[in-house]
Amino acid sequence: MFVLGVTGGIGSGKSTVSSYLGDKGLTVIDADELSRQVTDVGGIAVPAIAEVFGRRAVKDNGALNRKYVSGIVFKDKTKLDVLSSIVHRFVLDKMEEEVGKLRVKGAKCVVLDVPIPVNRFVNMCNQIWVVTCDLDVRLARLKDRGMDADDAKRRIAMQMTDDEYEQLGDYSIDNSGTLDETYASIDKLIEKELNGRGIRI
Repeated sequence: MFVLGVTGGIGSGKSTVSSYLGDKGLTVIDADELSRQVTDVGGIAVPAIAEVFGRRAVKDNGALNRKYVSGIVFKDKTKLDVLSSIVHRFVLDKMEEEVGKLRVKGAKCVVLDVPIPVNRFVNMCNQIWVVTCDLDVRLARLKDRGMDADDAKRRIAMQMTDDEYEQLGDYSIDNSGTLDETYASIDKLIEKELNGRGIRI
């Protein structure tokens, strides 16, 4: 089974790329969705987070208090790294489990949509496509999502640069232009890297 990783910084549009691949018929495992699951009510990552960030990190219903924790970690990269390491561990466990199930079923290809390409993710993938985007476009997108401009800049600054992402990837997709331009770039990679391996979508 061919494991394709799709990654990129916040606002870059990696979800646009993975959604397009999903619409083409590929199974997509979304790390952000798994992250929500492990930090929701009864989530397996919540106790470990509370142990580090205190009882206020958990809502009365047992879910992660995202607003409280975000207010801490996006002002302190060390604490952000601690939070990320906790969540990533549980997310990647689930991701590996899902990949294993698909492998048993005989799936030809699976897409892993992951925002932060940690070593475990990189090692799981046969190939990685990195989604990049001009900073001004990323900021505009995050503003459209309701994010404060300063908060958006702070979050982007705490992540890897596009150059750092590209060093880990096999191919880069520039998502700064129109959707049609992005889709055309994806289609070229599909033809070259997937169809060429007998993965018809």
